[in-house]
This record gives sequence, C-alpha cells and structure tokens, in this order.
Amino acid sequence: MQWFDAGVNLLDGRFDSHEVITRARENNVTGLCLITTQPSEWDAAAALYEQYPDTLCYTVGVHPHNARLVSDNDLKRLEQLATAPGVVAVGECGLDFNRDFSPRDTQVAVFEAQLDIAQRLNKSVYLHERDAFDQQVACLAKVEGIKGIAHCFTGTRAQMQAYLSYGLYIGITGWLCDPKRGEALREALLDLPLDKLILETDAPYLFPKNKRPRKRNNEPAFISAIGEEVGALLDKPIEDVAAVSVKNTFRLFGL
Repeated sequence: MQWFDAGVNLLDGRFDSHEVITRARENNVTGLCLITTQPSEWDAAAALYEQYPDTLCYTVGVHPHNARLVSDNDLKRLEQLATAPGVVAVGECGLDFNRDFSPRDTQVAVFEAQLDIAQRLNKSVYLHERDAFDQQVACLAKVEGIKGIAHCFTGTRAQMQAYLSYGLYIGITGWLCDPKRGEALREALLDLPLDKLILETDAPYLFPKNKRPRKRNNEPAFISAIGEEVGALLDKPIEDVAAVSVKNTFRLFGL
C-alpha cells in the first residue's frame, strides 16, 4: 500500500526536509507535493526537487498572506517557473479574509493574476481559502476551464459542491480527524465522489488527532492516519482509500 501526500510545507523551518522525506519513504509515502507560498521559496523548492525527482513535485505561487510582498516582476517570474520540470501547480494561492495579512484588494488582484497564469499555461491551481468563500468563487467564475484542488478543505457540504461544480478536487487533511472542529467536513465527506478525493497532510500543521502518540509536528509519514479516518467514515478499506487518492493525485498533477 502506497501513499502520496499532495500537500506538505517542506520548507518550513521546523523541518529537516531530508529527514522528513526519509521518514515518509519508510512509511510507504512514495510521493510528496512541496507547497510554496512566496517568491523566496521558489528556488529552494526547485533545488530540493532536483535532489529527489522520483519523490517530489512542487508548486510555485503566492499565498494570500504574502500578496502584499509581490511585484509585477515576481509574477512574470512565476509564469516562467511554472513550466519548469517538477512544477505541477500554481499556488498556494487564493484569499484569506480571516487574518488579512495583506489588503483584500491586493489579495484579489494577486489571486486573479495567478488564475490567469494557470489558465494560459493549462496548469492546476492550488487553492487556499479562509473566510472568503464567496469572493473566492467569484474569482473562479471569471476563469474558463479552471482545474485544481481546494487545498485543506474545511468547509461545508454546500461549499464542497460549489468547488466540485468547477471540477476541482478536494484536499482532505487531519482536520477530518478532529470530531469537534471537523464536524462540517466529516458530514461533507459523505457526499464527496471518490474520484475527487485527495489526501494531504499540510504538514507541519494539522496533526491527526486519531494518531498516537502525539508528535510535535505533523509529517507526511502520518498520512495513513487520515486515510484510516476516511475509510472509517465511508466504510471503505484503507487500501482502497490509498489507491484512489494516489490515482486522483496523479491525474490532478498530470504525473
């Protein structure tokens, strides 16, 4: 049984990336998608990919928190890098009106610029959204034929259906393993078509609460705990959950 972690913040300062990759492999996680969130991470992601081309793929993008830091030249560079070997999506991009680390109008402008790049290059988008669902969907509605993933989806059944209507995949993380905080997601999962299910850890965040013992940081090596929870809720063998998630991830990223 093999796993693919479709979203890990491998450049986070809490990680020794090489050790994390080694532990992932030891736990049958044969593929990892490294998420980038700002221009300063793009070269580091490319360098790490060159060391592990059989294990890693990565994204190039600007998280809404960092939208205020981005120049037109950065966006031009993003477009150039998006076609490099190993790059499978544009993002993590989207809107975050919860913390407003960047002005909302700037977030929207940078998000729409990335959607435009992804559409022109026929790349998937790697979507982030928090407390900005209506505006996010309004941005998506302007782009014809968009494809991608609602990364770390935590929303309601209705919000999930809206994303599915655009053909997007739904990224399921350890949020599902929290019976209280993840209640809406657990209900939504029951209506999620299996061919749109993708598993990801969003490590080092969102350690699965069903895993013991508790560790300080989440890691790709723990993705099977999410698979176990999905299997329990859907009454599916964990082997089936792993297989369908890997297949969907390959399709999403064009691997």
